[in-house]
Amino acid sequence: MAAIAILIGGLLLAAIYYDIARLVSTHQSRCPPLARARGRRAALEDEERWCAGLLLHGRIDTRSYQRRMSGLARGRRVVEPRPRH
Repeated sequence: MAAIAILIGGLLLAAIYYDIARLVSTHQSRCPPLARARGRRAALEDEERWCAGLLLHGRIDTRSYQRRMSGLARGRRVVEPRPRH
């Protein structure tokens, strides 16, 4: 019984560390995980909505938006590194 509790605790810690690493990484998109589970096309559509939202909220400029949309039209996501302040 204790081994099962240790295993579950270890899996929870691994998930927490993975999530933290994913959030601070510049190479990962902030695309919702459920979009990836539904398939490639759904993930690209969600990424398109995500980019439009970024543009509307002023978080990316129009050139970056055009570059991302062009990549999405070709079936690939364009993830740009965050600018360093």
